[in-house]
Amino acid sequence: MSRQYTVACLAGEGVGPELMAEATRALRAVSSLHGFRVDELHVPFGSESMSRVGHRLPAETRNACHLADAILVGVARDTALKGLTAELDLRARIARVRTGSSDVVVVSPFGEDQERWAVERGFELAAARRGHVTSVGVDGRWRRLVDQSAEHHQPTRVEHVAFADALVQLSPSATDADVVLAEGPLAEPLEGLVASGANGTRVSAGGRLAAEGAGLFFPTHGAAHAIAGFGVANPSGMLLATALMLGEGLGERSAARTLVRAGSGALSNGVRTQDMISSGVASTTREFVDVVLNEMLRARRDIEFFMEAPA
Repeated sequence: MSRQYTVACLAGEGVGPELMAEATRALRAVSSLHGFRVDELHVPFGSESMSRVGHRLPAETRNACHLADAILVGVARDTALKGLTAELDLRARIARVRTGSSDVVVVSPFGEDQERWAVERGFELAAARRGHVTSVGVDGRWRRLVDQSAEHHQPTRVEHVAFADALVQLSPSATDADVVLAEGPLAEPLEGLVASGANGTRVSAGGRLAAEGAGLFFPTHGAAHAIAGFGVANPSGMLLATALMLGEGLGERSAARTLVRAGSGALSNGVRTQDMISSGVASTTREFVDVVLNEMLRARRDIEFFMEAPA
C-alpha cells in the first residue's frame, strides 16, 4: 500500500459518534480493497469536546485538522465548524444529492475571486462522471468563465441554463443533470431544488473544497438527539459523505464509486432503517452497514492497471 492518507474524524454530538463509527468501518474496508491506507485521527469536537476539555474546538482538534488530508464530520450543524472553516483554505462548496431517479453534484465558489478555481474543479469532476456540465448563472461574465474553461475540457458537454429555467429542469423528476456549476448566490437554492420531492429516497452530503490542505465533508442531517444511542440512525448520508471525501478530498474516485454502489446494493436488497419504512422490522445502523460491507467486493468495477469507466 503505497498511498497513505490522514483523515481527521470529528464525530460531534447526537448520532454523530455512532455514524462516524460505521463510516470508519466502511472506510477501512474500501481502502483495503483499493490498495491504500487511511490513518484516522479521532479528536474531540463540539459539545462532546466541551464536556471533556471545556472547549468546542480545542487546539488538539485544530492541529489534527491542519495535519490531515481531509476532514470527515459526523454532524454538520455544529457551531464549532464556523471556527474551523475560518482557518482552512476553502475555495468552493460541493453538494451531492442522490434520489431514486437522479444523482447530481452541485459545485459553487465561495466568492468571486474563487470562481475560476471552482469552475475548473467542477469540470474535473464532470470528466470523472458522465461528462456533462450544467451551468447556472446570473450574468454573461459567469457564462464566459465557464466557456473558457470548457475549451480545455473537451469533450465535456456544457449546457447554460438561466436560473428561472433551472427551477424546472433541475427538479428530481425531470433532471438528467450530472454536475451543476452554480454562481455563488445560487448554490443553496439549487441544492435544495435537486433534493426536493424525493419521497423518502433522498440521500445527500456536502463538503467544502480546499486548494491546499484539508477539505471538509459531512452528511447534511442534524444531530437527531431523540434517537442518539439507540443504533437506529440511517447511515446513508454519512456513507455518501465518506464517498464524497474519498473522491473529492483524497482523489480516490474508484473507491468512492465502490462505496456508493455498495450502499445502493444494500438498498436494492431491501435493507431499510426505521426512518425508511412505515411498518415491519427495520435494520439497525450496524446491520445496514454490514450489508454494505458484504456488497463491497461485488460493487468494485475497476481493474488493476486500467482506469475505471465512469458509472
